[in-house]
Amino acid sequence: MHGEAALLVRPGPPEKGPGRPVHPVSRALPHSPYLRYNAISHMARLVRSASIDPRYACFRLEIRQSSIHYRGVFALEPIPAGRKVIEYTGERISRRETKRRGLGRVTYLFTLDKYWTIDGAVGGSGAEIINHSCEPNLLTRIVKGHILYISKRAIGKGEELTVDYLFAKDIGRVPCGCGSANCRGTINIR
Repeated sequence: MHGEAALLVRPGPPEKGPGRPVHPVSRALPHSPYLRYNAISHMARLVRSASIDPRYACFRLEIRQSSIHYRGVFALEPIPAGRKVIEYTGERISRRETKRRGLGRVTYLFTLDKYWTIDGAVGGSGAEIINHSCEPNLLTRIVKGHILYISKRAIGKGEELTVDYLFAKDIGRVPCGCGSANCRGTINIR
């Protein structure tokens, strides 16, 4: 039930199972170099222009430069343990559409259940920018069709919000750059 998709180049076939990010096939960007460039630059623009939607955030948060990966989400106020922090939102798409959109190098796809996926790149709350950590401060919960990030422990003002993506071990290995003391060296489950 845990997982999250973020701005990340991910090799391997799509992962199956609810609550897991969907992985793109590494070779499957559009064949035209022009289309490939546009697909990548479009996603990069989404990350640069991403913002926190206060309708889905229960605390004051902001997106800024991250030491983990490109940009991240940071707490602007203390967050107590066990509290809903933000909902992962976006366009609800079918498995067929998930396969089509998951072909790019950069995706924000989060599997909701056996049929539906949430594409955070379209109407995302800002939660799609939350980075992976092997020692996360957030947990993922799916409740009545909503993907919620819950604080695992107290989170201090200025701290980056993180979640363990828990990529499946049977897909291509994805290196981890979280830098935590107990980093397992990969985003994949061991």
